[in-house]
Amino acid sequence: MFLSLIVSALLGVGTGLVSHSFWAAAVAGSLAIGATLWLRMPHSPAAATAVIGTMATTGQVAFVVCSGIAACILVGFGILGSRLRGATYPMYWI
Repeated sequence: MFLSLIVSALLGVGTGLVSHSFWAAAVAGSLAIGATLWLRMPHSPAAATAVIGTMATTGQVAFVVCSGIAACILVGFGILGSRLRGATYPMYWI
């Protein structure tokens, strides 16, 4: 999940450097889904990260950094919760 959100944020910000239109946001979302599928880690909500990154007019670097920090926190809580329940998370690491 961490890598898929970072890739999506970078694609969104990169697309936003070209244009901040709704069409550019749609292209960024599509690119994000395609990239996560290609990397074998599909995460559909990551497309929303790319769309938001496209619409950002300032603070693009901060957006990518905050996305990475948020992903780390989410994965950390996922690991902690699975350990407390005795479940296996994640199933595999890439």
